[in-house]
Amino acid sequence: MANRHLARSIVLQTLYEWDFRKLLPEFAQGLLKRNIVEFAPGLTDSDFLDELLSHILSKKSDLDKIIEKAAPDWPLDKISTIDRNVLRLGLFELLFADKAEVPAKVAINEAIELAKTFGGENSGKFVNGVLGSIYKEIGEPGKEAAPRKKRMDVPFEKMPIQNLVGAVVYAKDKKDIYLALVHDIFGHWTLSKGKLIPDEDVKVGAVRKIKEEIDADITLKDELGKNEYVASDPELGKIRKQVHYFLAEAPYKPLKLEKTGGLDDVRWFRLADILELNFYEDILPIVTKAINLLLKK
Repeated sequence: MANRHLARSIVLQTLYEWDFRKLLPEFAQGLLKRNIVEFAPGLTDSDFLDELLSHILSKKSDLDKIIEKAAPDWPLDKISTIDRNVLRLGLFELLFADKAEVPAKVAINEAIELAKTFGGENSGKFVNGVLGSIYKEIGEPGKEAAPRKKRMDVPFEKMPIQNLVGAVVYAKDKKDIYLALVHDIFGHWTLSKGKLIPDEDVKVGAVRKIKEEIDADITLKDELGKNEYVASDPELGKIRKQVHYFLAEAPYKPLKLEKTGGLDDVRWFRLADILELNFYEDILPIVTKAINLLLKK
């Protein structure tokens, strides 16, 4: 498989959902197949993902015991679900993967990147600390090896661009203002968004996509600007995703989440209650701008 980082992300997502829902091991492969279809539909070689997931689950008991010894101040059930499964994935590759394919430092660095992307503010440091201590205990294999040449990445300005559209959806009920937020399986509350159809007007696309994803009939009120981030595509490699966000009003009525592999909940939150929610950092400026506009209305 060309993009191992994407593969690890999909396996991590599967482990998270399997663990969060407390499913039996035999259900994990079904989750993986669904997630491959959802997040890497062009994937042709799924052997790496199948084997990685199977091996992690088969050695879960041993991996958990090692994690508990390496982090004695953190009982396993007190470690966040995402961090716990990043550690399982990273520890398996550190101890059991073919070192010719996955050197020890690569296993640790990949786990740290996954923790930074999908975990909380301190997840990267926590995972680095646990795996780093285990790395020292096993004699720091590969420490003296010459660094491998990095693959030449496509320059940022030459990356393909994918256009998406999304909205901060709000509703008014009596004296309260509510925001409609979706929850992903990595534990973050975020904004409803999706791909534009080729040649589709961004405003038309926003109304369509919000209706499809959360069953809200929105009226666009203000433009909130664009948010851009780099993602990995199984066929295109690194791509720039540009999301055009709007502030949109909807009736205050029950929401219905479209069934996808990446989201597991949608709710209305009072404006005063969203401060404690776990947002992605790049979403916060969009949400903040929307709140400022709402408070002026």
